[in-house]
Amino acid sequence: MPATPDYIRIADEIMSDVQSGQRKPGEKLPTIAELCLAYGVSSSTIQLVNVRLEALGVIDRRQGKGVFVTDPDTWLRRPDKSS
Repeated sequence: MPATPDYIRIADEIMSDVQSGQRKPGEKLPTIAELCLAYGVSSSTIQLVNVRLEALGVIDRRQGKGVFVTDPDTWLRRPDKSS
């Protein structure tokens, strides 16, 4: 079985951190360089992480400001309890 690509593994880890409350809505994520060091990957891998997280609505990238965590209620699917 092929290994999970680094960018998916890292994006999943960041999403898990948000879901568990380790990263809070509005919190600024570390820079690309800091994430490269933390995860031992290239900047292109972290850029893919950011693209994935932004597409899923987990982060909001702001030109010249940084990357910020969004409110998980806006991207997490909650089970419908009426069913």
